[in-house]
Amino acid sequence: MLDVAVIGTGYFSQFHYRAWQRLDDVRIVALHAQDESTGQTIAEHYDISSVYTNIDSLLEQASPALVDIVTPPPSHTAIIKRCIDLGIPCICQKPFCNDLLEARSLVETIVAARAMVVVHENFRFQPWYREIHRLLSTGLIGELYEVQFNLRPGDGQGPSAYLERQPYFQQQKRFLIQETGVHFIDVFRYLFGDISGLFARLSTLNPVIAGEDAGIVIIEFCNGMRGTFNGNRLVDHASDNPRRTMGEMVIEGSAGTLSLDGYGIIRCRLLGETESVVCEYSFDDVEFGGDCVYRTNRHVVDHLLKGSTLENEAVDYLVNREIEEAVYTSHDKGSWVSFKEVFL
Repeated sequence: MLDVAVIGTGYFSQFHYRAWQRLDDVRIVALHAQDESTGQTIAEHYDISSVYTNIDSLLEQASPALVDIVTPPPSHTAIIKRCIDLGIPCICQKPFCNDLLEARSLVETIVAARAMVVVHENFRFQPWYREIHRLLSTGLIGELYEVQFNLRPGDGQGPSAYLERQPYFQQQKRFLIQETGVHFIDVFRYLFGDISGLFARLSTLNPVIAGEDAGIVIIEFCNGMRGTFNGNRLVDHASDNPRRTMGEMVIEGSAGTLSLDGYGIIRCRLLGETESVVCEYSFDDVEFGGDCVYRTNRHVVDHLLKGSTLENEAVDYLVNREIEEAVYTSHDKGSWVSFKEVFL
């Protein structure tokens, strides 16, 4: 059994608690809550024995083998450093620290301590992207030319946008890319490799939003492939659950085209054919994003208990943070940004 402590009780933490509870080789031994009554309610629901309102007390007294940090960015650095001091592996929610400079400094500390810190970047663990990765590895559509992803969750219209689920979205000065687009930066890197440069134009369509809620990012990959991320949170797409895939993807290659729709269905049309065929695979359409939180947690537990290869360690995730910063730099300067440049 792996003893896990969870720090955080916000909206998204519910997916974490339920995922940990479903893992038969994991035991949640403690949680941290700023409000003790909230913590007690969650603890009773998930049969967690210990509730702490002091993080140091939790780390020292509960002695977890893994800490799951599900808190806002301002708290990340202090909690991670405390875990490093005590030699406790941890998972941290994205966007990982307040900004790029803080993330870089923290990664230097992590590397120097040889600590295990994983960023809970779960979109790459959504089942359709694992299957697309497998299909691409077979050479099904040949040499890859282009990818387009249209983000269309349809949840950003009107004065009450996001208030029911995550009201702080309205106040974020950086929103579309930092909150959501970074997921697809990671997915793009997972599927197609590293990015060499980009150009971005961002805009705010809903006046109640402090940050951007729409934008287009044109991307070049190191392998010569091109990509487009086209995000608009006010518009939806064809799906009974627009938050399942958050949008639609098309990947074009020399031998054919793969497409992903809002139901998680993957289709392939080979070059010269007029009809596409469904690429059969199965997944559990439960929880958020094809159960990607559970899949991410399972991945980390398998590393700790079985020694499997670990994805999304902080040192690698820092690249996503740098690409995110490049998107904002490109928009501000109105110019192409190459990753030979240094973002300060």
